[in-house]
Amino acid sequence: MPKISDAKILIIATHGFEKSELEVPRDQLRDRGATVHVATLDGGPAKGWEGPDWKGSAEADLEISKANPFDYDALVIPGGQINPDLLRVEADVIKLVKDFHNDGKVIAAVCHAPWVLAEAGIVKGRKMTSYASIKTDMINAGVDWVDTDAVADKGIVTSRQPDDLDAFVAKIVEEVEEGTHSRKAA
Repeated sequence: MPKISDAKILIIATHGFEKSELEVPRDQLRDRGATVHVATLDGGPAKGWEGPDWKGSAEADLEISKANPFDYDALVIPGGQINPDLLRVEADVIKLVKDFHNDGKVIAAVCHAPWVLAEAGIVKGRKMTSYASIKTDMINAGVDWVDTDAVADKGIVTSRQPDDLDAFVAKIVEEVEEGTHSRKAA
């Protein structure tokens, strides 16, 4: 079983990510010794969102289409409304999610980011949570939706909102340290 201090984590984002939902996992996982890379659609910085407006940006280490899932132990997708809505229509993003899934690696999505997992077809029959406003979307995708701060189902970690980020990160660490997860291919 890998230690979080030896893990490599990939965060994917584009413009409109919820600022705290990228920064808190990135920083907390790095503080625990993990190597964390951020990938964006074009490999450049992505503008964040906080409260009612744009706020700051996140530097990228690489382009999503060039990310090799086999180089990483986990994939993290921050929410906000804009980020996952833009990501879920990108073929490279869906392929990346499916590759992580099929290899049994940890996939973590917070807030609206479970939309991306639904688009990839990996949520049916799973116990998951999300931001309350997409509860019906998730149920319609076949999720056993629960209202809790963070939940893991065979290495798929989901969380509701910024207030739950400490629990989200703790669950990511727990799942990474469990190792790969046996799942039916997407």
